[in-house]
Amino acid sequence: MINPRQARDFAKAMGRLAKTDRLDAMMLAELASVLRRRPDTARFLRPLPDADQQRLAALVARRRQLLSMLTAERLRIGPTTAATLIAQLPELGRLNRRQISALVGVAPMNRDSGQMRGRRAITGGRGQVRHTLYMAALTATRYNPVIQVFYQRLLAAGKLKKVALGACMRKLLTIVNAMVRDNETFDPDHVRT
Repeated sequence: MINPRQARDFAKAMGRLAKTDRLDAMMLAELASVLRRRPDTARFLRPLPDADQQRLAALVARRRQLLSMLTAERLRIGPTTAATLIAQLPELGRLNRRQISALVGVAPMNRDSGQMRGRRAITGGRGQVRHTLYMAALTATRYNPVIQVFYQRLLAAGKLKKVALGACMRKLLTIVNAMVRDNETFDPDHVRT
């Protein structure tokens, strides 16, 4: 298996902008042949899981679901958010706030070249976690007192709603990361806005 984004980037680099199933199949075959010829790119290829690995993955997923139901209440986040964070982000609580933000893809990336200073954007990282954090942050801007105050302060400072929401995603991740690291329950009085 290959990362879909890398596959699409390869197609673009080869000048293939059109996208159909047939073109994708040909492009994937070409990408695989290029990657197989280079020993340093073997890390990009993952073998498909066999039946035993799939069964084991299902058991691990179920265990994580049960853990997330217990954790969600302690962290005061929804069960879907907790399940996603536990299942897709095992590094939670082990990295500092900058590292965890970069890993998930909620740290703004530079788009500079020469004299041109581009917009900063959040991208890359773990897409499923980022999408889940987006929905959690959207809800938190309405119901979580810490995130709500933070969001309103950013809007009052003239930030675009999308930029402010991205900052809320990062803040929410930072809070959950610290809570897991310190094995604490959510306390709005201990969080800086």
